[in-house]
Parts: sequence; C-alpha cells; structure tokens
Amino acid sequence: MSHLSITINGQNYPITCKDGQEDRIRELAAGIDNKIQNLVSEMGQVGDSRLLVFAGLLVADELAELKEAAEEIDHLAERIEAIASHLEQS
Repeated sequence: MSHLSITINGQNYPITCKDGQEDRIRELAAGIDNKIQNLVSEMGQVGDSRLLVFAGLLVADELAELKEAAEEIDHLAERIEAIASHLEQS
C-alpha cells in the first residue's frame, strides 16, 4: 500500500491506495479540486463540507449523464444490428 497526500481547497488529506495507483489518485483529486475552485469562484468559501457536497453532486450528475449516453448508444447499436440483420435476410 502507498501513502500519499492530496490537496483539495488548500487542505491536505492523507490517502492510502494500492501501489501503482498514486498517479490516478492525484489526477482524480486534481479534478475534484478544480471543481471546488470553480465553486469557490462562484459562491465564495462556504465551508469545506458544503463545497465537497456540491462537488460530489456535480460529479454524480456528470456520471449519470454519461450512463444515460451509454444507454442511448447501446440502444442505437441494437437498432443498427437489427437493421443489418434485416438487410442480410433480404
């Protein structure tokens, strides 16, 4: 296990992760910190807890949108396969 420290909104947080995952954790933390900094520029320093909740909601919203898009792609792929199958039979 590796130990590292990430910084979000100027606060250091000690993190433990699997060996080899350090860069990924730093990357993810930087993304969260970026969202927090954007929120701070819009709302000001409203407290770490509130900022982390807002950032979490933004990330959850992005994930939900990606899942919906993937489901739409799956649906379109099924339709394309059905059309291709119909054309092959013709």
